[in-house]
Amino acid sequence: MIQGAGCRIHEENGPLSQPVLIRRNNQTLSIVLNRPGAVNSLDRKMVQLIREALDEAEKNPLVKRVLFYGEGEKGFCAGGDVKMMARLVGRGKTEECLDFLREEYQVDLTVHRLPKPVVVLADGITMGGGLGLCAGADIVLSTERTRSAMPETRIGFFPDVGATGWMFRKCPPGYPEYLGLTGYEMVGTECVRVGLTTHSVSSKDIPLIRTLLEESQPNVSPERAEAAEAITRLIEPFLQKEIPSRRAMDDWVEDYFAGKATVTSVVEGLRECSVFTDLCGDVFHELSERSPTALVMTLKLLRRNEGRTMEDVFLNDLHAARFILSHPDFLEGVRARLLDKDDKPRWQPETIEMAEQLAPLLKT
Repeated sequence: MIQGAGCRIHEENGPLSQPVLIRRNNQTLSIVLNRPGAVNSLDRKMVQLIREALDEAEKNPLVKRVLFYGEGEKGFCAGGDVKMMARLVGRGKTEECLDFLREEYQVDLTVHRLPKPVVVLADGITMGGGLGLCAGADIVLSTERTRSAMPETRIGFFPDVGATGWMFRKCPPGYPEYLGLTGYEMVGTECVRVGLTTHSVSSKDIPLIRTLLEESQPNVSPERAEAAEAITRLIEPFLQKEIPSRRAMDDWVEDYFAGKATVTSVVEGLRECSVFTDLCGDVFHELSERSPTALVMTLKLLRRNEGRTMEDVFLNDLHAARFILSHPDFLEGVRARLLDKDDKPRWQPETIEMAEQLAPLLKT
């Protein structure tokens, strides 16, 4: 805990070998993901340490804001530790894997509901569970190095961490379906345009921004939104003013993905498209490589979670995770994409049409 007001305080929990470092500096509590060898992928211990830090941030009156960033050059956070999850499931410890996800979702929900502003420095790879931490933050700074995606359908899983709910509040029409189904990867300012980050800055300015956020002591409003506005004004000189638009791309995504009720209807639209035919062909091919069951599950969740509270969305995520972890596609996807890396998963069932026939059995 921080003691004493009006003085510059800098504390750090535990040894530097801890997978999460908690740094307290003036009014800022910094949560530093410290597993750079795994691009700061989240495991259960990390989630528990983050939860403890957020609890302190909420209760301690001297903490006025929370700052997330990651150690290492590769990125902020590559997501949940999928290999760890697969090991647990493969050993018959699915409930332990679900406990990890339950705790991760609770951390994400806490970020959404924290009464104090949250800032994330999303420099470099920021995917899956990393975006889950970003989603509830007030300010998310991406850079030209940032790469963001929800790529879970590639491994027989689904875009969890609340994405099938919060993407509708952040992204232009059609992008929740497009990003969730295809795992499309955004780079640089595209992350701002699509709504996954709030501002773009230069990666060379990240150390300066971090120092400014950790060492400044502005007058802070007790209201989270007003406090976040004050932080934005503080870092305003670093923010990129113009974000390139891609109106034609946005229109295409809306036309071919927004509001679709079935994956089959998405695929048929792509097969018959007459605009951006090369793009349609590429996306059609990408979907053909994804787990059919994961695609069907993802679209079901998108339709169910649109407009729901985040509490409901995370509950639906947990129900979906229980089903998908018991389905053979998850272990097969991890094997083919991350372990053996032969990129030849044998999905069960093999086709979207067959998976859609089983859709009533997919409990979410």
